[in-house]
Amino acid sequence: VHSIPISEHILAYLLAFARGLPDAIRRQEKHEWLHPAKAEDLFELAGKTMLLVGVGAIGERTARVAKALGMRVIGVRRNPHITLPEVEAMVGPQQLRAVLPEADFVVLTIPLTAETRDAIGEFELRLMKSTAYIVNIGRGGTIDEAALVRALQDGTIAGAGLDVFASEPLPEDSPLWDMDKVIVTAHYAGFTPHYNARALEIFLDNLERYRAGKPLRNVVDKSLGY
Repeated sequence: VHSIPISEHILAYLLAFARGLPDAIRRQEKHEWLHPAKAEDLFELAGKTMLLVGVGAIGERTARVAKALGMRVIGVRRNPHITLPEVEAMVGPQQLRAVLPEADFVVLTIPLTAETRDAIGEFELRLMKSTAYIVNIGRGGTIDEAALVRALQDGTIAGAGLDVFASEPLPEDSPLWDMDKVIVTAHYAGFTPHYNARALEIFLDNLERYRAGKPLRNVVDKSLGY
């Protein structure tokens, strides 16, 4: 249901940072005509490395889109033996720290479970490039938000695209609201006018499978939490 809108939401963050759109929008509001100081203030997505933390349905489509734009994709999933043509290297969660230094974009699509809570903390953020961006469209609790604020304030990382937060709505006094290199959206990456049609298709397919005694789609593993 969500793979198309969320992968496009992720891409919107990436393109906005690449083309300096957050600053351009602020300038527009002030009627200021101002070029970036230098061409190096902008960048291209082609040739950049995306680290996808969580390669389920959303991650798989995000990988295809990123690859089509000329990006290199590294994936982190529970079973790294399940590979994708668009993912250059697939590793397990225990190798996350080893691949973080390679990423220009770290994209989290993981659910919040006991295993993933604070998966990205101060240590992980300091392993990232100072020019790297982090994107989270999964659950806010997968990032240590206080550590993220510090990393953004001191330049440990370049910026963040955030659709989910530890506390929602994001508190009015959160420093994230006013940071130049942070895009805040109100947990709507999965919104789409096609939601009901897609959900109904899955339900009807599963009903037919259930009646025929066949395996169902999208079965939740209650021991894993997703």
